[in-house]
Amino acid sequence: MLPPKPPARSGRVSLWRYMRLFRQDILSAQPAHLYRAWMAEFRTPFFRSYLCNQPDLVDLVLKERPDDFPKSDRIREGLAPLLGNSVFVTNGETWKRQRRIIDPAFEGGRLRDVFPAMLEAGQAAVARLASTADGTPQEIEAQASHAAADVIFRTLFSIPIEHEVAAQVFDKFREHQRAQPVLNLGAFLPLPNWFPRFHKRRARQTAADIRALITRLTAERMARIKDGTAPDDLATKIMTTADPRTGQTFDTQEMVDQVAIFFLAGHETSASALAWALYLLALYPDWQERVAGEARQVMSDGAPEFSDIGKLRLTRDVFRETLRLYPPVPMMVREAICPERFRDRDVPKGAQIVLSPWHQQRHERLWDNPDAFDPERFQTENGREGLRCAYMPFSAGQRVCPGAGFAMIEGPLLLALLVRAYRFETVADRPAMPVAHLTVRGRDGIWLRIRPRT
Repeated sequence: MLPPKPPARSGRVSLWRYMRLFRQDILSAQPAHLYRAWMAEFRTPFFRSYLCNQPDLVDLVLKERPDDFPKSDRIREGLAPLLGNSVFVTNGETWKRQRRIIDPAFEGGRLRDVFPAMLEAGQAAVARLASTADGTPQEIEAQASHAAADVIFRTLFSIPIEHEVAAQVFDKFREHQRAQPVLNLGAFLPLPNWFPRFHKRRARQTAADIRALITRLTAERMARIKDGTAPDDLATKIMTTADPRTGQTFDTQEMVDQVAIFFLAGHETSASALAWALYLLALYPDWQERVAGEARQVMSDGAPEFSDIGKLRLTRDVFRETLRLYPPVPMMVREAICPERFRDRDVPKGAQIVLSPWHQQRHERLWDNPDAFDPERFQTENGREGLRCAYMPFSAGQRVCPGAGFAMIEGPLLLALLVRAYRFETVADRPAMPVAHLTVRGRDGIWLRIRPRT
């Protein structure tokens, strides 16, 4: 039995039909040959798009010449009301300055410092599930979102999800997700900068509400930094780090932009990965028992230490395999700033270069049995080679996600804590089917039965 995979589009379709399919689900809008092709071209009356799966081309774009392939402005069209000029959407010197300030907060030593807050969020998640662990069907994505949001608020601002402002941000973000479609007109049409971008009124309002709440948290933290009472968490670290080249720190508005993407990336993507990991373990109960056994052995004395995370090797490989099969961000878009030549094809200036973790990590030429759930593959030569050249759930190169190390501690920790405490089972009449909008989620949610372990 293979884990669920969305059906690919059959045959050619018109641009307008493609836009409708894309709006419903990015993944099933794509043709099946992308799982075998090294490169594919997609033409519209307004732009050309080239999806690249060949590892050499991906490395060229992400690692060898990243400045020649900046992030496409089309990506920011639907996200601008919420993210402003955050590090996720900027390019050039602005982006480099932002990363110089942000990156020190996610270095190894800092991750050790925030581990206790991460652990508290995991323990709170275990406690919350107790009331639902009666064997009745539960929508696990909602629980994963709650846990991931709790991790973000505890590590970033030293407040739990139950905090009044944190709870409001969480609730407003769920409203924003429902109000904001993945497809914005500006993503498909070459609109001039002066042309107004149209967003649903509810999407604009929820984005404004979220940013107002984050502004409140940020202003309060800046005041505590000034009077010397701020906790030593990620927000304080980022807000007090000066750009080594200019000596400047983020002002309030810049910090609001960054917190918005930390919440979007750190909460939405982590929730997606955790929910799919639990679903896969429910589909494959033998693996679930192995993870539970490892968790009991490593965390036999109760609460784990930071050093214990390195001992959760099997749990890490399960989480890593989940990210391979269900990368939270399934596609990334760059733009060619000058004419290029890819695989004997002319790529014009302004062309969109699509890099797809979803397709590359399931590519038939790169992985053995690519659609199978096999955490042990990473102990094989093929799996190790795949990790090296065809695995990019956090992107790669200079734009690799600054929170990648954070995520690879958070994911295995939460997974181990939950599976040590509970047994997760599939619901026969509610199978999960992945769809992609901002992240890869279940079309109708991810439903599981939860029972306490004795």
